[in-house]
Parts: sequence; structure tokens; C-alpha cells
Amino acid sequence: MAGKTFKVTVRKDEYKDKLIARINRIKGQMEGVSKMVEEHRYCTDILIQLAAIDKAVKSLASVILDNHLHSCVVNGIKNGDTSGIDEVSDLFKRFV
Repeated sequence: MAGKTFKVTVRKDEYKDKLIARINRIKGQMEGVSKMVEEHRYCTDILIQLAAIDKAVKSLASVILDNHLHSCVVNGIKNGDTSGIDEVSDLFKRFV
């Protein structure tokens, strides 16, 4: 990805640590599912765990979106940049 620039969001350490903790919990859940498959666990048991992971990922996305709206988009608008509105509109299309 040489030559491509990325936008950056600086997060407070406390918020970033909470996000990382949630991500690590989801990774642990995924490792558990992998182990369940290796151990030939019953399909519905695996599917229940996958549903929990799906909910955890959606919850994480919701927290990040909420923060994005209240920080990045609001600050952009205050500075005359409304591109964040288009970004959020595009994000909603991905989540539907």
C-alpha cells in the first residue's frame, strides 16, 4: 500500500484500551470456536457462539460509530468540512 495516505483518529488512552479489550475478547471467542470445531462440537453449540460473536462485533462497531459521529464528524462540521456526513452515509449502506 505504498503511496496511499490514511486518515488518522487520535483516541484517548482510556477509550483505546476499552476498544482493545473488546477486540481481544472477540478474538478469544473466535479461538474458542476454532477449538470447538477441532473438538467436533455439536453444530448448534458452535452456531450459538458465532451468534454471540456477531453481536459483540456489531456492538463494537456501534460504539466506534457513535464515537465517530460525536467526535470526527462534529469536529469536521465545526471546521467547515461536511465530508464526514457522506462517510457515515456510506457506512450505513455497509451495515444494512
